[in-house]
Formats: sequence, C-alpha cells, structure tokens
Amino acid sequence: MRYTLKDYQVDAVASVLRNLEQARDMYHRYGSRSQFSLSAVTGAGKTVMAAAVIEALIFGSDEFDFPADPGAVVLWFSDDPSLNEQSRDRIRAAASELDWRLKLITNDFREASFQPGNVYFLNTQKLSKSSNLVKGAGSRLEPANMLASMEPRPDDMQSNIYDTIINTIENKDRTLYLVLDEAHRGMKPQRDRATIVQRLINGQGLVPAIPVVFGISATVERFENAMKSVTGRTALPSVQVDSALVQASGLLKDDIVLSIPAETGAFDTALLRRAVEKTKAATTEWNAYTVEQGEADPVVPLLVVQMADKPTDEVLVRTLDTIFEAWPELGGEGVANVFGEHQDLQISGYAVPYIEPQRVQDSTHVRVLLAKSAISTGWDCPRAEVLVSFRPGTDPTHITQLLGRMIRTPLARRIPGNELLNSVDCMLPYFDRETAKRVAEMLMQGATSKDDEGESGGGEGRRVLFDPVPLFPNEALPPEVWKKFESLPTVTIPKQRSKPIKRFTALAAAMTKDKVVDQAVKRANDEICRVVESRATQYKEEVEAARQDVLTLSGEELRTRLGGGPFVSSAFELTADTRAIIEAYKRASRNLSPALCSAYVDYLVPDDAIEEDLLEAYIEVAAIGLVPEVVQSVEAEADRLAQKWLTDTRVDRKNLSDEQQAEYDRLEGMSTEPERVSLVSPKTGQAETKQRAADGAETLLSVDTAHLMVAEDGTFPLDLNKWETDVLNAESKRNGFVAWWRNPDRAVKESLAIAYTDASQKWKALRPDFIFFTQGQNGIVVDLVDPHGHHLADAMPKLRGLARFSEAFGTEFRRIESVAETNGVYRVLDLKRDQVREAIRTTHDAKALYESDLASEYQ
Repeated sequence: MRYTLKDYQVDAVASVLRNLEQARDMYHRYGSRSQFSLSAVTGAGKTVMAAAVIEALIFGSDEFDFPADPGAVVLWFSDDPSLNEQSRDRIRAAASELDWRLKLITNDFREASFQPGNVYFLNTQKLSKSSNLVKGAGSRLEPANMLASMEPRPDDMQSNIYDTIINTIENKDRTLYLVLDEAHRGMKPQRDRATIVQRLINGQGLVPAIPVVFGISATVERFENAMKSVTGRTALPSVQVDSALVQASGLLKDDIVLSIPAETGAFDTALLRRAVEKTKAATTEWNAYTVEQGEADPVVPLLVVQMADKPTDEVLVRTLDTIFEAWPELGGEGVANVFGEHQDLQISGYAVPYIEPQRVQDSTHVRVLLAKSAISTGWDCPRAEVLVSFRPGTDPTHITQLLGRMIRTPLARRIPGNELLNSVDCMLPYFDRETAKRVAEMLMQGATSKDDEGESGGGEGRRVLFDPVPLFPNEALPPEVWKKFESLPTVTIPKQRSKPIKRFTALAAAMTKDKVVDQAVKRANDEICRVVESRATQYKEEVEAARQDVLTLSGEELRTRLGGGPFVSSAFELTADTRAIIEAYKRASRNLSPALCSAYVDYLVPDDAIEEDLLEAYIEVAAIGLVPEVVQSVEAEADRLAQKWLTDTRVDRKNLSDEQQAEYDRLEGMSTEPERVSLVSPKTGQAETKQRAADGAETLLSVDTAHLMVAEDGTFPLDLNKWETDVLNAESKRNGFVAWWRNPDRAVKESLAIAYTDASQKWKALRPDFIFFTQGQNGIVVDLVDPHGHHLADAMPKLRGLARFSEAFGTEFRRIESVAETNGVYRVLDLKRDQVREAIRTTHDAKALYESDLASEYQ
C-alpha cells in the first residue's frame, strides 16, 4: 500500500479478510455461497480499505497474516460509470501493485473468462438490454427474453458477459468475488421484479449465483435486508466501522454550518452572495495557512450550487448573474456543471461547460460547480467547502446526501486549532428553521430516511451550527495564560491492537526524514537489535527449543494391511529445507515486524558473509520470533524507547509543519498505555449565539468575557446546562480568577484528554468540562473541574481514570475536582487527596462516594 492505513482501517481490513478467507473455504469445500458487508460513514476511506483487501487477496499479506488466493478474480460493480472510473483511480493511487490489473469492462470486452489476479470494473448500464456486452457484439439475433433470463449466448454466436461469468464460476481453480460499491443502490425491487444487480448476485436461468459477495456502503441496511430473502447463501458477520473513530482520525470535518433565512421572503440571491463571500474568505484562509506551513500547493475551495432537478433558464441566468456580480474576478472558466445531461450549457451569453464528477477535485480552475441531486452518490471532492442549495424546503434528504460528499477534510487531516478550516458551510434559502433542524438531526445521526439511497455522513464528534459567530484568541488575557495552557498535560488514548515494534521503527524513519534525530534509523536498529540479542540470551533454552522446531518437521505415519486390520503408527522426523526455513522466518516477521527481522539479520551477518551465514541468521531470527517471552519483552522495550524518544524531542518537533506533526500524532496514538502529549492553543473557533427550544423558539445566549476564545466584541456565548452554569459562576467568583476554557468534547489537539477503561476494558477518553486559570502567588495556577452525573454508567470508570491522571500529573494543577448533584446539593470529590483516590479504586457506587465524608459541599 502507498498509504498508511488509519488504525480503524487496519481493524476493518483484517475483519474483511477473515470473512473472505472463510467464504473462500466454504465455497471450495462445500459449494456454499456467502455475502457480507462493510459499513462505514462517508469519508472513512472505504475504497482505500477495499484496495488493501484486494491487494492482500491477490498477493497475500504478512501484516494481516493472509495467504494469497491464486485463483482470485474481483468483479467491482457499481451503478455509475464515472463512479467506477473514480474508484479505479483511487485504488490505483492506494495500491501500487494492482496498477495494470485494474481493468474497465467496455462494450468491446470479449474475454471468454475473467483472468485470476485481476480486478474488473462493471456497471449497471453495461448490463442493460441494449448493451453489446449482453447482446454479443456483431449480432442482431438477440432473443426477446435474453436479459430477463440472463441466458448465455448460443454456441454459434459470440460470447456475451454472462458467458464470461459462467466460465469463470465453473472453473474450479478460480474464485469470483463480487465487490458491490454503494451496496444500498439497486437493491430495492422494481415493480415486483428483481433489479439487475440482484439478478447478477443471485443468478438466474443458466447463470449461477456469484460465489462471494462483498457489499460496501455507508448505509448497507437495504443490501442486508435484500440478501436475507435469498436462499442458499450464508451471511457472514458484517464489518462496521465506528464513526467516532473516523471523526477522531481527522479525515472528516468537525463542523457543519447551516445558514437559513430568519424570516419569510426571497432570499436565494442574498444567501448565494453570502456563499460566494464565504468561498472567497475560505480561499484567503487556506492561502494564509499554505504560506504559514511552507506548502507548495494551497487548497482551492469550491462552491457547490445545488439546483432543483429541472431548473428553468430564468433560474440559471439569475444564479449565474449573482455569482459573477459577487465574484467579478472569477472568469468564464471558473464555473462548470455536472448535470446528468452531460452537456455544456449555453444560456443568455453564459457558457458553462460540463465536467465529469471525478475530475472536479483536480480541476482547480473550477471554483463554482452547478449540480443537481445525482452528484450526491459516490462523488468525492474534498475541496468542496461551501454549498448553497436551491432544493425545495421540503426536500431535506438530498441536502444531507450532498453534504455527505462534502465533509472530507481537504488534506486528509484536521488543521490544529482552526475550527473554521475544519468546517463546511451550507446555505438553505428555501428552508425554514424547523426543516433545517431536521437536516441537522440527520447529519448528526448519520441517516436520513428508510428509503435513503445516499450517505449523510453523520458521525459522533461533529457539530451542526446555525449562523455561528467566529472566535479568536482573547487579547485581554495575559500571555502567561496561553503559556500555561500549552504546558498542561494531556494523554494519548491507547489502541487495542498497537504494535510497539512497528511503532518504534516508524518513529525512527520519521525522525530521520524530518532531521529531528541524526541517523535515527541506524540508532533505533542498533538499540532494538541489542535488546533482541539480550533477550535471546536470557531465554536461551526456549530459543534453542524453537530452533529445533524450525529445523525439523515431526510427523506420524499410519500403516495397515490391504483388506483390513489395525493401523500401526510410527513417528518420523524430516530436516527442514530452505523453503520451510523461510516460511518460519516469515512467521517470526509477523511477530517481531519485518523491519526488525531484516535489521537483526544484518546485525548477525558480517559484511563478508557467505550464503550459509545468511541461512543461519534466518534460522536464528525464526527461532527468536517463535518465543512469546522474547517477543513480549522486546515489545515492552520498544514501547519504552519510543516513549523516551517522543518525550526527548517534544520541543524540537514544535517547529515542524502541521503535516509532519500529524505523523507524530499518529505514532503517539499507537501507544499501549496512556502517554503524555502536548496541548495546542486554539487559533480560530466558532460558537452558536442562540439557544433553540424544542418548539423552535430561539433566545440569545448570555455571554462572558473571560473565555480563552472570544468574538470580535470580546464576548463568548454561554451554551451551558444548569450544572455547568452553576460551576462557572462559582469558579469565576473565586479570588484571583483570570480565565477559563470550555474543554472541547472531541478528539482535537486543543482538548485535554484523560484516559480511562470502560466495563469491557476498552480505552476511552474523558474530556473534563472546565479548565480554570487563577493568579496565584507564583504565577498562573490551573484548576481542573468536571461536573458529571454519579447516576451515569460511566461514572466510576471515569473517576478511576481521573484518579490515575491525578496521581501522574496532579502536581501541575492546583485542584482536580469532580462535581455531582446529589439530593439537591452539589458535592465535590478532591482527586488530589490520597484517601479519595484510594476509595475510588475500591468502591463501585459513585453516588455513595459523593454522599460520604470523603466529599464536601461544592461552593
């Protein structure tokens, strides 16, 4: 793979491969056909994950411990030719080894059988009744029922696509895997008959069913429901990606900003002008960020204008007039269309060329894109920053579908401290507040309606804002507050399946590339190889026993006489040949990592070594990698070394670009235990100014002037519940109070995180609500205060996490306190007290803790 997979992508790929291995075995052993789905929110990188799966399927993978399928044939199917081309380009970009194996099926395709090791791209239109692929090129003798019955061609005619499918499935040395892109599409029955894709999956007439079906979508319910009605097909476990993990990865934008009219009237042109201004402002922001980071190519924001399905010439002219009036420097080539008619527009002196959807992202001369509803499915354009929709106010589904295509971050990472560049704007001139609220709910939940065929892209951690006010650092605060903020401890949230050795070697490679540590790769190899050598000596007997396993193959031979009689067994041993030794070495590589095994072979073998020396080194590494105690000990030392290197270089790495630091963020996140990392000061933000009641009524929020981030007038809107409001009021009245920070409840670098384990022993993040800054005798001191309900299921796990955090970093805070209301009174636990932390470790009832003598009244 050319790309480094995110942690959640690695887990998903591993799960998909397990399903495929089982599906292949079931098919070739028992003839059993199967299906399953991969479900992930829009922007999660489903195509990249599929590329990793296909690469492993064809070539095998040591990382995933997956053997290649020499007879694998992948048929990639979608309902849109342009979507197929875009998917092929993405897979080619992600998986270098697949390159020439990615083949578009065109009308002149005439292979008698699909060839193993290749990926074929087919779409619904190619299976229409008029398609040459179905009729057979050069023949007009198409039977009337050919499409309906999916019959193969008669022997005296040329092959059609169904002949190819039949020949492939009937070949016992091949396995046909159908990857159904946008799997929810085409699964709804039409007029009581099966759709083309359903007949392709299930077979009909002489065409057999596809052996293995793998559906990919953000909304796979329709696909799974349709497959439930199919007999003779086994449903394997679906693979579902947690949307919170996707959001935390930085691949998706954090905020969706909705702008709607505050009163009735014709506001379409006014909001369109506002959209143009927002696009120009985003351009300025991205240009400034590019200069700041020293990057060569800036992000070029795109404005998407979504028209109704049949816009009149009058509407189109008014739209174009407004755009060019608001953006006179745009130029004639700056506007294009992706209408389903696939035609250039010539309207009242305006020329608006058609552009294929998959070309929009790279065609940066296009700054405004006119679209309809069809673009909502499969299209991908991360530089789309602003949307104005002229869809009717009763049509929220299409809005959420299109926004689902616009939430990808342009650089595939979050911009630290900048909420404006991590957001997408949507103008809805024909919507009222109530309908817009429904849109917001759909976006937050990640679903639209039961008949939705799009992807709204909802995900945990995203905000939907209505006309927010921009926020900037509070200039009224002393610089010491910001210095103190950046010095505060926050920790990584450990991953379940971290690989410490792989992390350490990747860290060394990054530090060498970025010139953070001189010859880091060489130093890392030397250190970790010495560790391996030491542990091999420590566990000498276990390594020697493993060596014998590598060098010998033990077996049992059974003999009996013809015509019957008892079996007589005899044991035998064979000496392993070179191939067996290499296979044992590969197994060790999966335990110790390929990079470390290769480095240790070099460590063992002298420069003037002969072939026997090299083979001996392979045997030694294979034996060491098969001893669990050695592997665990080396992993622990690699973890320690990585943590030390990250700690020692924390200051030096502050001068790196955001792109470079994003790689270290990823490596820090691969920790097996919580590790200290740095907070980043916020640079821009945005916040709601109004509170909306359930009946749609709106009231202005009260404001405060001591928050770290404020609007241009120096105020911060207070969107707090009663508990939070009471805590803020109490803290702001204390002697020496200077400032406060509403700690974000999502995985951003300006959010202080505390690690805890839930009931299933999975690591989670507690993000305390408030950080307060007070003038002490020796400078600014910090109080961490978290209001949290004792009745909630996570109350005790979070208290334990807070206690561990206090033990590790308590000296850097004046107070660390947890507040809860019990019997109408606020009670507080002081986590800096030894007795409180000890009680938290041994108690299972949070309410009892707050009501005990260990807690006091909060005031």
